[in-house]
Amino acid sequence: MKLSSILGLNARFQLYAFPHNTPRGKSTAASKVFTKKKLNKAGIRTPESYAAFRKPKNIIDFDWGKLPASFAFKPSGGLGGEGIIVVKKRARDGDGWITTQRRRVTIDDLKLHALDILEGAYNDSNIPDVAFFEEYVGRHKAFRKYAYRGTPDIRVVVFNNVPVMAMLRLPTLESKGRANIHQGAIGVGIDIATGITTHAVWHGETIKFKPETKRKLHGIRIPDWTEILKSSVHCQKVLKLGYAGVDVMLHPDKGPMVSEVNSAPGLEIQLANMAGLRKRLDRVEGLKVSSVEQGVQLAKTLFASDFAVRVRAEDEGVKVVDVFEEVKVKSKGGKKVAVRAKLDTGAWRSAIDKTLAKELGLLEKDNVLLTRLVRSAFGRQKRQVIDITFWLKGRRIRTTAGVVNRKRLKNSFIIGRRDLVDFFVVPQRRQRAN
Repeated sequence: MKLSSILGLNARFQLYAFPHNTPRGKSTAASKVFTKKKLNKAGIRTPESYAAFRKPKNIIDFDWGKLPASFAFKPSGGLGGEGIIVVKKRARDGDGWITTQRRRVTIDDLKLHALDILEGAYNDSNIPDVAFFEEYVGRHKAFRKYAYRGTPDIRVVVFNNVPVMAMLRLPTLESKGRANIHQGAIGVGIDIATGITTHAVWHGETIKFKPETKRKLHGIRIPDWTEILKSSVHCQKVLKLGYAGVDVMLHPDKGPMVSEVNSAPGLEIQLANMAGLRKRLDRVEGLKVSSVEQGVQLAKTLFASDFAVRVRAEDEGVKVVDVFEEVKVKSKGGKKVAVRAKLDTGAWRSAIDKTLAKELGLLEKDNVLLTRLVRSAFGRQKRQVIDITFWLKGRRIRTTAGVVNRKRLKNSFIIGRRDLVDFFVVPQRRQRAN
């Protein structure tokens, strides 16, 4: 990751959050309650709201018995996940509820917590706040193996109606089930084109596995990915924020739900993706994006990671292969022999080393189809063309191959593009091999 591509704190405010976000948009985003109302009015799904307290009298008058078995209790202006209580079920004895952290909370506990919220205990300015109850969103089955108790979410940074970067935030034991990076959650980068996770960071360090397990954090496919990106762009347009971070949760049954919108999202997303935001923001600044769909398509085109083409090809039923692969060649006696091959899209016809062909019994008279004169760097030569059958990635290919002298070269079998019609060859950054 180049330093010039990284977005810093000062640049985030001076170049993006301040000049591209309207005062009204920032004011709305600062309140989760106002944000939910605005988004719901526009048809964007958010967790259902049950009640909101603006004054102590609201707390006294509220019928606490109406609360469901599970819910989330939040401050409207809270930051960094502070002040949130997530309840998963009622206590067996009927006295209160059990949180996702297996703590019991009673009505009196919730009343005291509500008063703290109203007094501004969980926002930076300590100004009066609003406390509200909303629907509990559990863990989607795609994340159950990776998240500790709490609900994971997906942060999408959107600029100029184009999603430019995204990450999955996984709660841990340390974060107490909260999907907040600063409290110890794991950040996992997501390829914008495919919705598949790429890299993971925890406490600023790169990790490959969920802590204390062998569960890989890369390669997780995010469900409803295109819908998540569309919701994020739609949020930006509705709130009139040119630069925003949209937090989306995946309800196990109802799909994507927007939980929060930030007018100045954090920058740890760059570490999770091992990529700088600055460069991506520069690429979309000034573009005319007329629709949500266009913004999502632009994102998938501009910010696809190296393996995105590979994934797309596999989704379409095309086998993805590397430049160098082990294939199995059928000998004259019917035996499958492993051979190192080079997949050369620059060559039309396949070719096999003369010594290898002889060892496999493929130069016997009944297997030689013809002998032709060819021009090469060594002048005009006679070259035999033989019938050959081989298997590449489990696919059986019967074709013809020229017999050449490749004894001194690393690859005794060259597969030409004529025999690679159903394959996608991924170029590799390595020393050129013959």
